[in-house]
Amino acid sequence: MKPLPTLNRLQHEKSPYLLQHKNNPVDWYPWGDEAFAKAKEENKPIFLSIGYATCHWCHVMEHESFEDEGIAELMNQAFINIKVDREERPDIDSTYMTVCQMLNGHGGWPLSIIMTPDKEPFFAGTYIPKEARFNRIGLRQLIPGITGMWKHEPAKVQKAVEGIKDGFQRSQEFEQGLFPGLESVDYAAEQLAARYDDQHGGFGSAPKFPSPHNLSFLLRKWYTTKEERFKNTVEHTLTQMRLGGIWDHIGYGFHRYSTDQEWLLPHFEKMLYDQALMMLAYTEGWQVSNTPLFKQTIVELDQYITNKLTSEEGAFFSAEDADSEGEEGKFYVWSLSEIQKVLSKEDAAFFTEYYQILEEGNFEDEATKVKTGANIPHLKTTLNESNQVRFNDIREQLYEIREKRIKPLLDDKILCDWNGMMIMAYAKAGAVLQEPMFIEKAKKAYAFILNNLYVENQLFHRYKEGEHAINAFADDYAMLVWASIELYEATYDEQYLEKAILLQNQMIELFWDSEQGGFYLTDTKTEELLGRQKQIYDAAVPSSNSVAMQNLMKLSRLTGDSNFEEFAQKIGECFSTDLIRSGSSITLGLQAIQYAHASTNEIVISSEKALDFDNELLKILRSGFNPFKISIAKSTENKSLSTLAPFSSNMHPVDGKTTIYYCSNYSCDKPFYSAKELREKLYAE
Repeated sequence: MKPLPTLNRLQHEKSPYLLQHKNNPVDWYPWGDEAFAKAKEENKPIFLSIGYATCHWCHVMEHESFEDEGIAELMNQAFINIKVDREERPDIDSTYMTVCQMLNGHGGWPLSIIMTPDKEPFFAGTYIPKEARFNRIGLRQLIPGITGMWKHEPAKVQKAVEGIKDGFQRSQEFEQGLFPGLESVDYAAEQLAARYDDQHGGFGSAPKFPSPHNLSFLLRKWYTTKEERFKNTVEHTLTQMRLGGIWDHIGYGFHRYSTDQEWLLPHFEKMLYDQALMMLAYTEGWQVSNTPLFKQTIVELDQYITNKLTSEEGAFFSAEDADSEGEEGKFYVWSLSEIQKVLSKEDAAFFTEYYQILEEGNFEDEATKVKTGANIPHLKTTLNESNQVRFNDIREQLYEIREKRIKPLLDDKILCDWNGMMIMAYAKAGAVLQEPMFIEKAKKAYAFILNNLYVENQLFHRYKEGEHAINAFADDYAMLVWASIELYEATYDEQYLEKAILLQNQMIELFWDSEQGGFYLTDTKTEELLGRQKQIYDAAVPSSNSVAMQNLMKLSRLTGDSNFEEFAQKIGECFSTDLIRSGSSITLGLQAIQYAHASTNEIVISSEKALDFDNELLKILRSGFNPFKISIAKSTENKSLSTLAPFSSNMHPVDGKTTIYYCSNYSCDKPFYSAKELREKLYAE
């Protein structure tokens, strides 16, 4: 019998998730040639475990099984065991998650795959307990079964492999058609309306995800139709999420999702991409409603991101864990006695009343359905101004106490695509709120990404401890182009438009499917598993094709280059059937469909000298909600814009005055100078 390893092969990795498992008695390998060569040499199947550092059920499976010496011994004898961080290798995760969903009808993390040394799966599941329970097979029973089948029924293994490979190939066969019309938008909007929870906000029942791109989609639907129900849905949902336990009222930031219908009991991990997309949603919510709570949420999101998720160099870390001291949410919850101990009698009474703090606890444990005495602070209604001032003082006291607790793990790897989303959100929020510091944070993070992850004309996916690694995926390019466009319109600095064009052209070169259209997730240099995948469905993070379709349309308008628009059209045609039939699952993609069919506006502000950030015309361009406009600001002292956007080269200041050129539906009005007229044209009711 081989001795169990005391420190396995993950000890040399950079991923916080892989490093969490370096002391497991399971003889883990990182994904790589060594593991597959070993599997072939010993004629063993591979147990592939995919998760991420802040995944609660990943922790459960580790503590229950991977730290158990008996289970580890079975795994080491039966398998070559490989650990993968899904956030580092979304291509591996996406491939095998597709297999899991095909076989089981659902997926999730931890993702457990058993496959041949040639990377061909024949079993897929998610969390597997140590012992069988509730009709769910346990590892102690599964492993001998797999070993017996591998040794004595190879034909059965091969049959399973062939069936899975065939199904996977079919999953990548998209039914092409005409570019979707507005009926696809109408259908998706009504699907969301049917699922809308008019009591608690959001869509569907438990578990309930924020899905901010659904809200942005519905705001565009409201903008074009003026049907107030769509706007009301968004405002209600944004309010209810902000009041609920999914929002961290003490330390700020949004937790991953709510396990109940009321936004009370979250899964407590905090992901960078959720903060980014929620900042965008609240920014647009503020634009259409001027609701003070929405602006407050944006400001507090910035405080959380700055305090917890920003590196010294200005880039953004990936996530904070749900667990601390082996217990999910322990860092975040409060007992009544603790509140009464740390606050004055008057403040404790105020806080317990408004934030629903109860002696027995204010939520049921997700597993046992029993109240534990723990409380998640949450509100039933918005605080008035005086109560908000009082709470701010209480919050600071509680925050100081909470910071002394053992903190959840920080996943401090820096991912290109997630940073792109956060840069985009900061640029957008900074422009809308006229907050230069937000834009400075976006610029600083953007410079970090270009300096550290764009090396010798090649983009990389992950940065950690001075090392860039893993060839960029389509998501990295799509999100960084999105960030570049938003930074351009926030600053009117031509370097961002230039980079957007450069990165978009590289994305086309590396990922475009010249036969069927659409972007593959991986480039041709990345290992091909069961096949190159293309993604269109918008999960917690929007798909590369959805984001790219919108980017291409905006770049076409910003530059006057119709080739970009033609690529966008081909994406819509490639995924036509999915967009028409399943649009409520592709709402960022549908925003591109809305853009394509909208009465778009192109505005060029031309002046003798570059305009200051707080110029009244630029404020008008940035502040209001018009999702179908693009804007350019140019000065005669800067000639580079004429190369990037040749159509603007003849748009000069008239009579030395700052001049506004306004175009809509492919025709342009007579130049004018009035800020009042610009506001009326852009935001007319």
